[in-house]
Amino acid sequence: MSSTYPRRLSQGLQLLYEDRDLLVVDKPAGLLSIAAGAERDKTAYWILSEYLRKKGEKRRPAVVHRLDRETSGVMIFAKSDTVKRKLMEHWDETVLERRYIALAEGALTETQGSIDAPLGEDPRGRVVVVPGGQRAITHWKALQTGRRFSLLSLELETGRRNQIRAHLDWLGHPVAGDKKYRAKTNPLNRLCLHAERIVFHHPQNGRVVEFEVKAPPTFQQALKTE
Repeated sequence: MSSTYPRRLSQGLQLLYEDRDLLVVDKPAGLLSIAAGAERDKTAYWILSEYLRKKGEKRRPAVVHRLDRETSGVMIFAKSDTVKRKLMEHWDETVLERRYIALAEGALTETQGSIDAPLGEDPRGRVVVVPGGQRAITHWKALQTGRRFSLLSLELETGRRNQIRAHLDWLGHPVAGDKKYRAKTNPLNRLCLHAERIVFHHPQNGRVVEFEVKAPPTFQQALKTE
């Protein structure tokens, strides 16, 4: 990143990178990716739309992949539907690495492993592990382990909705603060999940680009203050 970036926009959103095709941002926890109901002016999409409008660019950002409202970290927007399609049509080949950091409940007995468990929806629409669901693979490594929490680095081999949250719940170590997935603690008053790093081929020239934003220090602090 050059000295121009990161550039702080409204609502705590930070612009990490921009070119004629892409916008890469660091989304804070609590900010929606795109509109849900009436909250049109409190989304990353709206903030970037206003940013481009004020620059005189007659474009609308297009969401390439979403982060849950309470998940922070790196997120990609395309500047046109054409670029979005190029990224999404061959997503698994385009994206070389997606890494997350999570503060999970409990102390894991192993230092690393892989979760290969298919995902589908339960009757309430929640993504869960189900026989015959879509194949989903998450690789994880314990960075630090405390008595009540473990700090994990997780890499997605597949990119299913709520994959990490569902897989860690199934493993018996839900993400702290994740009430939807049966977490019993909420040490930071947020979902303790952060999209730390993404590496991908640029959709126009194939160049490998990478972006990384370290997880908030509060994740690690929660281990020390338990």
